[in-house]
Amino acid sequence: MDIPSDYVAGYEGARAIDPKLATTYVEHTQIADPLADEVMAKLSEFDQERSRELLHVAMDADDEEELRDLPPFMREFFHEISKEPDWVDHSAFIPGIRMFHRNSQLVLGSMVGGTLVEGFSTNISKSFFITGRLRDQGVRRLRQNNRHMVEMFIPGGLERSGDGWRLTVRLRLVHAAIRRLLNESGEWDHEAWGVPISSAHLGYAISAFSARLLKHLKNLGAVFDEEERASFMQVWRYDGYVMGIPEEVLFRDEASADRIFGIGSLCEPEPGMESVAMAHALVNSAPLVAGIEDPGERRRLSKYVFSVSRALIGNGMADQLMYPKSMTFGVLPWFRMQKRYETLLSRLFQKRRADSNFARFTGLFGVSQFDEEGITYGLPDHVYAERSTKW
Repeated sequence: MDIPSDYVAGYEGARAIDPKLATTYVEHTQIADPLADEVMAKLSEFDQERSRELLHVAMDADDEEELRDLPPFMREFFHEISKEPDWVDHSAFIPGIRMFHRNSQLVLGSMVGGTLVEGFSTNISKSFFITGRLRDQGVRRLRQNNRHMVEMFIPGGLERSGDGWRLTVRLRLVHAAIRRLLNESGEWDHEAWGVPISSAHLGYAISAFSARLLKHLKNLGAVFDEEERASFMQVWRYDGYVMGIPEEVLFRDEASADRIFGIGSLCEPEPGMESVAMAHALVNSAPLVAGIEDPGERRRLSKYVFSVSRALIGNGMADQLMYPKSMTFGVLPWFRMQKRYETLLSRLFQKRRADSNFARFTGLFGVSQFDEEGITYGLPDHVYAERSTKW
């Protein structure tokens, strides 16, 4: 097996625990998304406006008949990705959807403070760092991510006509576009890192967005039962399927997601400077997403987010990511108590304005990116985000 050099040391340790999964994970660092990559290669022959028009037609089509005037490569792609696997049951998504909305106040806090930071501790950070996707237009990117999750967790959102499905396919094509740009840039070290935005990293990320997110939600005080928990996982599983993640690295349930995340973490190298930069950019983006303009208020909220994040990810990873030193003892119990207190006050005084760091942090999810013209299907056309057409 051709192992990227960054993964040689970690692979040996992971192999001692689960040789089959460790091998599968490392193999998939060399596997991209052949279907989407082929579509992107052919779409690149058109100008931005024409490719956007073609995607609008394909995304909005209600049946095969409406695809007939599209180029053959697009008809074949959308025909293939519209097929649902036997295990999909949209009615079974309802408990997970209900849980998501009941705890939505905590979702982005869990993502920003826990799940995304853990993702950036791996080589996933490389593509973000090179392209500058959080450095330039970072607030817009986070708001778009919020929008994607909201649409996923609406009844029918992941059906062929749902906006959750469309946004997932859009993200799959964005990945293919960025992969192509990185491959052509000369900045991607294939021998060390494998392919850009690999299947291994997508399988790792979807495991984190589901199983790890559940863990962080629980630590922040979210309430859900076993049926809701299992249903939540299946929503993310189908989203991963639509995103093109191969079955070998797409989890089946929470236990297998935990396994993929654990073995993947062992295979990944120690956090590098890109991980540090991305984690800090993510945490410091919270005040901007919340719309806080005062520099002092921004610093205070960032300090608060760093503290909660350290408690979620643990001192070991926080130190690797060069977090500011802070105590973790009692942080999560205090956060959960604040949640109960804010909930009570909101019920008693409905017009009350909440200005605490807790309220601002947990209110981040309400700030989503809804473009006035609807979902846009523009794609990045330069490897550096600041030099790319808006997408």
